[in-house]
Amino acid sequence: MLKLALLVPLAPLVGAIAAGLFPRALGRTGAHLVTIFGVFVATVVSAILYWSVVGDHQVINGTVYTWAQAGGLHLQIGFLIDSLTATMMLVVSFVSLMVHIYTIGYMADDPGYQRFFSYIALFTFSMLMLVMSNNFLQLFFGWEAVGLVSYLLIGFWFKRPSAIYANLKAFIVNRVGDMGFVLGIALIYAYCGNLDYAAVFSQSAALAASVLPGTDWSVLTVVCVCLFIGAMGKSAQFPLHVWLPDSMEGPTPISALIHAATMVTAGIFMVARTSPLFELSDTALSVVMVIGAITALFMGLLGIVQNDIKRVIAYSTLSQLGYMTVALGASAYSVAIFHLVTHAFFKALLFLGAGSVIIAMHHEQDIRRMGGLWRYMPVTWITCVIGALALIGMPGFAGFYSKDSIIEAVANSHLPGSGFAQFAVTAGVFVTALYTFRMIFLVFHGKERFGGHGEHGASAHEDEHGHGHAHASAAPHESPAVVWVPLVLLAIPSVLAGAVGVRAMVASDYFSGAIFVDDSAHEAMAELAREFPGVLGMTLEGFASVPFLLAACGVAVAWLLYLRRPELPEVVRARVPWLYRLLDHKYYLDRINEVVFAGGARWIGDGFWKQGDVLLIDGAVVNGSARMVGRLAQIIRRVQSGFIYHYAFVMLVGIALMLFVFLTWPYLPALIAESR
Repeated sequence: MLKLALLVPLAPLVGAIAAGLFPRALGRTGAHLVTIFGVFVATVVSAILYWSVVGDHQVINGTVYTWAQAGGLHLQIGFLIDSLTATMMLVVSFVSLMVHIYTIGYMADDPGYQRFFSYIALFTFSMLMLVMSNNFLQLFFGWEAVGLVSYLLIGFWFKRPSAIYANLKAFIVNRVGDMGFVLGIALIYAYCGNLDYAAVFSQSAALAASVLPGTDWSVLTVVCVCLFIGAMGKSAQFPLHVWLPDSMEGPTPISALIHAATMVTAGIFMVARTSPLFELSDTALSVVMVIGAITALFMGLLGIVQNDIKRVIAYSTLSQLGYMTVALGASAYSVAIFHLVTHAFFKALLFLGAGSVIIAMHHEQDIRRMGGLWRYMPVTWITCVIGALALIGMPGFAGFYSKDSIIEAVANSHLPGSGFAQFAVTAGVFVTALYTFRMIFLVFHGKERFGGHGEHGASAHEDEHGHGHAHASAAPHESPAVVWVPLVLLAIPSVLAGAVGVRAMVASDYFSGAIFVDDSAHEAMAELAREFPGVLGMTLEGFASVPFLLAACGVAVAWLLYLRRPELPEVVRARVPWLYRLLDHKYYLDRINEVVFAGGARWIGDGFWKQGDVLLIDGAVVNGSARMVGRLAQIIRRVQSGFIYHYAFVMLVGIALMLFVFLTWPYLPALIAESR
């Protein structure tokens, strides 16, 4: 089985290499065929391994390759495929396959067609290596590889300054988080002498009993906090979330692949994988819960004022990642993974649906210049509504089962910060419904505001390819089948995945052996399992729950503000301009980063440059030594007069000095002693 598992990451890698190195030989058709075939193979094999691991309760764990050995340190490439890994493999490969197919239509006219397919296949390989790893070294390799490829994908249209700014921002912010991640792994090796998961987890009690020298800090708590800092960067948690909205500069398929279903969930997966460590540190769990709660509520509020269709969904992603992180902090790791799975389907659906709208609108992304599109794009409209209902947690849709389980788990937690977290995830339901259906109503319903209709009229808008389009001529139309078929295929699990998986994820031992929970200290999951009423009972109870009422209110308020009384948002904005400015400027965090951190780094760099490089190195060492040699040469040059008697005089003085030294040297110690 280990050899079969090799096909999962290697098949996309072969496709990526072929499309990247031989674009002319393969052509456009060959490039997408070879990469799609590679991801299809990965999906099929992932499904086979899933049924073998989950159905037969097997665990595949073994070393594939020993990269290096230094003393007792073995640097190895190996696979650990249990129920957690098998679930992630299936989700990553399936969503990636849908994105690959969708890309054929979306990127059809792009000159970088082959390069794009090479990048997304390479990203799939990197993500699969991350989730399949059985040691922290390979985890770090996959971690950095997805970061590197995301840098290439966000800046895919590298001739656009905004894309270059966005990918550089993502790269730098992730490096901040990765510094904590590296420190956590270094501490693990320093105290455990090993990087293998099983070996490290077996020493978790010893780590909990150890303290850092010179402090009273638990080594385990420091390790968990450092690892979570890495997760904050990858999974875009406050305050390291600032890179994700700007990453919408990349093509829409990347938004679906990286920022909905795969890369941003790497941090969630990592914390769930290291649950044997986090379970022994209530401090670390409280930090995780509070950070997640802040992200879930306050990032959702920003979605209300966004007008770019992709940025609305991007802030939704931030908020839902916060929900997953809150679940991790409540020790409801399996519920966090459950929401990760359902979110992967409906958020990829919404991103790809947004891409379909962008194509129909001639690359217009401002939702204020849309409206009434349901008449022109019925398939896109229906699938996007399904994704929206799943996102807001409507009973019967996938997101309801996972989101409701998170809210219940937090209510059963008694860790410090759980009260704030419960408020945040509950209030976030209303906020999510408001911004989600604001987008749905403005895009698909109401009066048409494109092609010269409406107050905004037609305007030239720069599309994702860097070209201007005056979209006042052709009417919108449904996207080709290669675009809408993936939407339909993603809409199916967006409805069914929650009902199918809720019993396994919440009330069974589905993750037994993969996720560890101390039920005596953290009873949230045990309470969920005991109170689980069944799929039908949970669905019916959902219609009488507070989250459903809040979601319904959110939809109703969105209908009132953006369909029934569209003048009201401007009235509200005029009444509380300070609040609108605060949200519109994203809590001024970008400005703080630019002035304080980037400005401080620039000030320090200028200091090192002007004082260290220019003044000390160039001025004193390099140029200073040259000037000193020149001045010394000028002095010595005066002695070189060319007269023989001058040279004879200097020789006599030199001989006299030498004789004086040699004659007095033997008596020098005695003279010094007498002087004392």
